[in-house]
Amino acid sequence: MPTTSRPLEGNDRSALRKELRERRAALSAGERIAAATALLDQLEKIPEFLTDTRVAGYWAVAGELPLAAIVGGLRARGQAYHLPIVEGNLLRFAPWWPGMPIAMNRYDIPEPVAEPEARIAADAIDVVLVPLLGFDRSGQRLGFGGGYYDRTFAFLKGQPRPSRPVLVGIGYAAQEIARIEPAEWDVPVDYVATERELIDLTPAET
Repeated sequence: MPTTSRPLEGNDRSALRKELRERRAALSAGERIAAATALLDQLEKIPEFLTDTRVAGYWAVAGELPLAAIVGGLRARGQAYHLPIVEGNLLRFAPWWPGMPIAMNRYDIPEPVAEPEARIAADAIDVVLVPLLGFDRSGQRLGFGGGYYDRTFAFLKGQPRPSRPVLVGIGYAAQEIARIEPAEWDVPVDYVATERELIDLTPAET
């Protein structure tokens, strides 16, 4: 995995996104495959990931860290895997397993083909694996700028954390930033899982 030449921080999110895309694009195919396998070991340190019924992931695009390695374990444990569906300016979620039908949404991202009654609201999911473009060690996340995850999980702001759903940011270690200046609408994650480590951002027990 390449080392970064300098930490990133500050308010210029456009510049951050540009450099982070370049960092991710610099990863080789072998590094991506190895990272996808190593990620599973980190996720299995999260109790809810191993026990809770409804786990939501994402369909990796544009170099995002793939989640294919986690699907078999979820199914073996009897958990339900979900993928996001764009509805208006929010996300809902529908069950999906390899071989089930998909369709491309308006952003050319595959989504489950699901009737409206099969789509689940965000507050009914137990664990959400959230794709990251960048992250810091305070739980702040930088996405692609569409704001879907922040709008969808805005109901978590002000709640004691972790609460349902548990938000787990997923990214390569090379996507770490020294500091992300939070915006008013940002919803921080409870954990960040990379191929190298699990960063636990939940409050320490007293």
